[in-house]
Amino acid sequence: MEGIWRWSLITAVAPVAWGTTYYVTGEFLPPDRPLYGAAIRALPAGLLLLALSRTLPSGSWWWKSLVLGVLNMGGFFALVYVAAQRLPTSVASTVMALAPLVMAVLAWPLVGERPRLRQLAAAVAGAAGVCLMLLTASGSTDPAGILASAGAMAMSSCGYLLAKRWSEGVGTLASTSWQLVAGGLVLLVAAGIVEGSPPALDAPAVAGFAYVALVGTALAFVAWFGGLRRLPAATVGLVGLLNPVTGVLLGVVAAHEGLTGRQLFGLALTLASVGFARPPAAAELRPADPPSPRYGPRPRRAAPGCREPWPASGARRRR
Repeated sequence: MEGIWRWSLITAVAPVAWGTTYYVTGEFLPPDRPLYGAAIRALPAGLLLLALSRTLPSGSWWWKSLVLGVLNMGGFFALVYVAAQRLPTSVASTVMALAPLVMAVLAWPLVGERPRLRQLAAAVAGAAGVCLMLLTASGSTDPAGILASAGAMAMSSCGYLLAKRWSEGVGTLASTSWQLVAGGLVLLVAAGIVEGSPPALDAPAVAGFAYVALVGTALAFVAWFGGLRRLPAATVGLVGLLNPVTGVLLGVVAAHEGLTGRQLFGLALTLASVGFARPPAAAELRPADPPSPRYGPRPRRAAPGCREPWPASGARRRR
């Protein structure tokens, strides 16, 4: 149980970091180059993690990295920017708050995790809490923006579950780096075609991109995928509700925004639903990441005509 709580806290690093990127993006990053902004966010983070893992994809992971890179980074970041341009943040965040419910339902056919009634109820309550926190009557409902936000939510939910399904035998650091590099390259090509030349960056923008790439992307996705492979998908999805909670609290602290009674109730309801993210006591953590296939220890070979491996040096086999 201690390990479950520890990995729940590690996973929470991701939505909290993503919540802070709203403020950084709005205050310091150029708003007129969304695809370049997403590429600058993903590609350097992926290259940094690749340098740390020192492991290249092999076999089916070449195409898996491309699929996951498009679902979790490339297409997701692009659709999020479209939604941000056409919708108020409150409306877009409310649509994205349905992700825990979608992940809990899709986890059954994709990774064999049957959703529990408590988790489904918590996902519905969490989405209602986000609505109370963020949604206002004056919010715009541009259909294209709604579709973009819903598409981003569906793509990332499916991509996260596929990453969990394909994670066996591959380290979190390596697989995350491959996804970010693949998604960043796709975004870079799309940015060159759609947006032309890259934007000129001043010192605050460079600092903002450094924070978003290192903290909001590299650190956040390693924590997210690390928790996703060890915890039930429904648990991870509910922890993700800390994203809008962080955005609201950061607005209170940094922008001196006040909270109404309805928003306070929504905040409490969302946090309560996150508390129900804890899996049952009988749940077990999945094993830790395997060693790097390139630098890890070599498996011992079986002796000729024998099913058992060769004994370690200096050891005797008992008969």
